[in-house]
Amino acid sequence: MKYDLSKIKEELFDLLDINFMGIEWNQIYLQGKEKGIDPIEPTKGRMWKEIDEEELLWDVNLFDFPYINSILDERKLCRTRIMKTKPKSCYLWHKDPRKRLHIPITTNEHCFLLLEHDGRMHLPATGESYIVDTTQYHTQVNASREERIHIVGKSN
Repeated sequence: MKYDLSKIKEELFDLLDINFMGIEWNQIYLQGKEKGIDPIEPTKGRMWKEIDEEELLWDVNLFDFPYINSILDERKLCRTRIMKTKPKSCYLWHKDPRKRLHIPITTNEHCFLLLEHDGRMHLPATGESYIVDTTQYHTQVNASREERIHIVGKSN
């Protein structure tokens, strides 16, 4: 399915500021367990394993984003976040409890996923969504000089 990236970017304009709410962030939650949680640190003081186990409960849309929320609802996503990776960086080698849906917002050919079984995978920012099998060990690499920004949520 293809989405309108200009509408997504318009709704995310204030959040995509490098220092949203005065904080330099690498992820902002678009969904939580309840309204009013801190979208930057909703898991503060909790173990990731605990959050992974309850992620199906993280389906409350936190922002008034009509277009983005329609996508989250239509795709039945949960624990959806805007994930930003700085230039010249990567994530730890890990695996997730469920597959993830990615909607690349800002990326380039030097940003890619590296999956244990599926190898190197670049997801271009064309408005397409991609379901990635992140139940296998993987990492995300930004080997460029620009930020990489994706919307990522739990996929059925």
